[in-house]
Amino acid sequence: MALGSQPRWTVRPAVGAQVDIDVGLRDYMLRIYNYMASGLALTGIVAYAFAQYLYAHPALVHSPVMFVLMLAPLGLVMWLSYGINRMQASTAQAIFWVYAGVMGLSLASVFLVFTGESIARVFFITAGTFASMSLYGYTTQRDLSQWGSFLFMGLIGIIIASLVNIFLASSAITFAISVIGVLVFVGLTAYDTQQIKEMYFENDDAQTAGKKAVMGALRLYLDFINLFMMLLQLFGTRRD
Repeated sequence: MALGSQPRWTVRPAVGAQVDIDVGLRDYMLRIYNYMASGLALTGIVAYAFAQYLYAHPALVHSPVMFVLMLAPLGLVMWLSYGINRMQASTAQAIFWVYAGVMGLSLASVFLVFTGESIARVFFITAGTFASMSLYGYTTQRDLSQWGSFLFMGLIGIIIASLVNIFLASSAITFAISVIGVLVFVGLTAYDTQQIKEMYFENDDAQTAGKKAVMGALRLYLDFINLFMMLLQLFGTRRD
């Protein structure tokens, strides 16, 4: 906006309005990051606690219950994604917490396969990578929307390759999936952060803003979890 051609008295309201937008955007993004971090903390706590239960009841690892727990998060994500417009913000937030808890149940087996030390190490690697790419997505002036179709195709390729590898059980394919997956989810972290930022609208009512915050947190949560799992496949130390 060119201010030089405007009467002097119009400058302060414009600047004040921009400050309000900046403060509102900062609060909006902080709310999203807080939701995401709280969801990750809940997932980690539930995963660790359930892993201790599985240690004491090893027969459960190979029972149909674990298969149900693996599919349950997908069902909750679809419910939240497709039903968000018909929900109250409080309902959407509750489903997000339930999803984070159920995801913890489904990820408990990670503690059975990998050592605790390597899980912690990979978690911090993931956190640093995620923070760097999310900051880039938030601050860059470059339009990342052009990444969208490329990243989506990469994601579909990962899903298809993973399904095929269930039957092939190829370590080479697993390695390739993990490497490509890291690249895809690193890119998605920056892309999603910018998309979430651009969704902000200062005149949103409380319900709309609340639902946007939940969906934004869900997108970043999924980016983090998937990046963590891909890095764990590459750098995690398996138990003997």
